[in-house]
Amino acid sequence: MNIVEKVERWNQFAQLEPDVRQQLDAILDNDKALEDCFYRELAFGTGGMRGEIGPGPNRMNTYTVRKAAEGLARFIEKRGETAKSKGVAIAFDSRHKSAKFAHEAAITLGAHGIKAYVFESLRPTPELSFAVRYLGAEAGIVITASHNPPEYNGFKVYGSDGCQFPPAPAEELVACVQSIEDELAIEVGDEEELKAAQLYELISTEIDDAYNDQLKTILLQPEMDKQYGDELAIVFTPLHGTANVAVRRALKESGFTNVTVVAEQEQPDPDFSTVSSPNPEEHAAFTLAMDYGERQEADLLLATDPDADRVGLAVKDDEGNYVVLTGNQTGALLLDYLLETRQQKGTLPQNGIVLKTIVTSELGRAVADAYGLTTIDTLTGFKFIGEKMGEYERSGEHTFLFGYEESYGYLIGDFVRDKDAIQACLFAAELALHYKRKGMTVYEAMQQVYRKYGYYREGLQSLTLKGKEGAEKIASILASLRQEAPTHMASKLITTVEDFESRQALATATGERTAIELPASNVLKYTLEDGSWFCVRPSGTEPKVKFYFGVVGSSNEESEQKLTQLQQAVMSYMEAFIS
Repeated sequence: MNIVEKVERWNQFAQLEPDVRQQLDAILDNDKALEDCFYRELAFGTGGMRGEIGPGPNRMNTYTVRKAAEGLARFIEKRGETAKSKGVAIAFDSRHKSAKFAHEAAITLGAHGIKAYVFESLRPTPELSFAVRYLGAEAGIVITASHNPPEYNGFKVYGSDGCQFPPAPAEELVACVQSIEDELAIEVGDEEELKAAQLYELISTEIDDAYNDQLKTILLQPEMDKQYGDELAIVFTPLHGTANVAVRRALKESGFTNVTVVAEQEQPDPDFSTVSSPNPEEHAAFTLAMDYGERQEADLLLATDPDADRVGLAVKDDEGNYVVLTGNQTGALLLDYLLETRQQKGTLPQNGIVLKTIVTSELGRAVADAYGLTTIDTLTGFKFIGEKMGEYERSGEHTFLFGYEESYGYLIGDFVRDKDAIQACLFAAELALHYKRKGMTVYEAMQQVYRKYGYYREGLQSLTLKGKEGAEKIASILASLRQEAPTHMASKLITTVEDFESRQALATATGERTAIELPASNVLKYTLEDGSWFCVRPSGTEPKVKFYFGVVGSSNEESEQKLTQLQQAVMSYMEAFIS
């Protein structure tokens, strides 16, 4: 079916919801907008789907959400009546139409006799991961677009282990979704009838309480926290998202009572009206928190993204100015504190494992090495960390200690199988209190980590290429790089090229190829002769191609210089390459 036929099918659909009808009518004379909304189906990948809200099969709307839920229902039906009876837990964030989309997912599942446990109001993504395991559900859904702009929403799927699906079941689920030909013809149940049949249940605060109880188990010095927690001044902003209640409760009940919330960003707001981007990776998101911090003389600033799976930290540097830590810095700090404290308490397991992604700093590996622990790299995406956690839990080979990725995602307690900003906020507060009682700031603790393990620095650049032409350009960049691989970068020889799609690593000096023991992924990583590296990876959720960088030096100054040179060289090469 071509674009014109697709548009006509939607335009002639008599039951089209009024707001979708209005959105479609507004673009009927705009060929470019119609093409973008109708040229393809919104990609449902291994983690679900994410896109702009609007009409057509390439947008988030009631009908594409029903299609995703219908695919999940068919996937569950293949597993039999027991799987159907376990049901699906559903949570949603503060975005436009999130509650509506959660409801549509529930009544679509209900039409198949699959029970939906729906949170009565917005909840953090990590609590959904916990809820799946707590309820013994067969799957979970979160309606969220994480830190994307306000016009986006998404549909994330979790397995019975509370983790996003690994590749094999994810591919089966994708096939189930793609087999549905007409998203406008999906049958749904009636909410009241489903409730009467116990196939639609609103989740109470019982899960909130159980999740909060588990949060307390990650603390290493709870007595210190209870006795001295009020000495630590914290400013917290949920950036108009879902973390407000959960973070404040966790901090308060653990002893951290000196918490000031950024009032302008406290309440849910789907437009994220006080920030240009609700992403704690963007330093501008901390502007109001820093103003509050100056007035409160805060030791620690915390900012969570809309669905509360990511958190950013800002602390005062040696000049008394707030600086935002990178995800790699925060991860290394949390890990070093975790391992040092557990070693001192005699609770550090010899078979402990640290999990990170291939684009995350090597500083974490250096920290783990110092304690004689193993670090395992996974593909980008916390689902791969969650998958490894499950493997080690079943085999007993390793004990999970810590998992993180450079994009502000951390996990300490294994009762959640996705990154958890609530955990990270609580653990960061204990870390900050620990160092404050030693007469140190968090910034000074970070410099101590560098002195102990090396001055690692990382960077991230991206090119945004929207629409059909952009998607084709991104694909051509990766294809061309495989055909014409660079041999040098920043005046340094490239010694290793890792192609995660072919699952082979090439040693450029010898031509020897070795296998990469990870699932196939459209990613290229280059290592230079001085140990620096850069990685090229298309975003799985945004129309971007991302470039990751990592260096290590003998001082802050040397590392910064090496990072600047590498980033400039790579981006100049790519811009010339694209043009």
